[in-house]
Amino acid sequence: MQPASAKWYDRRDYVFIEFCVEDSKDVNVNFEKSKLTFSCLGGNDNFKHLNEIDLYNSIDPNESKHKRTDRSVLCCLRKGESGQSWPRLTKERAKLNWLSVDFNNWKDWEDDSDEDMSNFDRFSEMMNNMGGDEDVDLPEVDGADDDSPDSDDESKLITAYICHTVCPIKLSKTPGTFEYLSIGAFNPSLSFG
Repeated sequence: MQPASAKWYDRRDYVFIEFCVEDSKDVNVNFEKSKLTFSCLGGNDNFKHLNEIDLYNSIDPNESKHKRTDRSVLCCLRKGESGQSWPRLTKERAKLNWLSVDFNNWKDWEDDSDEDMSNFDRFSEMMNNMGGDEDVDLPEVDGADDDSPDSDDESKLITAYICHTVCPIKLSKTPGTFEYLSIGAFNPSLSFG
């Protein structure tokens, strides 16, 4: 009998633990106020796994759930005190070789209380700290003739979209103008249209 490998991550109201056991059978998850016990048979050889975790803080056992899939067992632990960050999963500061942080799902939710405003504040700070010329020099594009009758039409303006990890902005050909764009998830890119 050995512990199953597991990954965990923290959210405002829940802590998630994924026990990575393929083809698990006889799954048993016991939620207590300050302890989690997980056991199962796993793999083709039906190897017995057992994990006992003294939790960092209390949970609500009645509101905690688990779900078995072919590849793992995901446990969703309802925190006893919502909004309190868990810096680690276990009560003790011990390094457990079978437990790791799930960085693919980790989110620093403590800073998200006013996400839109904080993105704008970070953008403003970034713009103030940037050096260089005030004017943005965009390349010429065929068909973008300023003398054409449609040149005032906003859809005809040559715009550059610059997405930065802080926040995206839309720069127009008119010097010194930009528009803040609210985009949920974006990748750094540069395009002209």
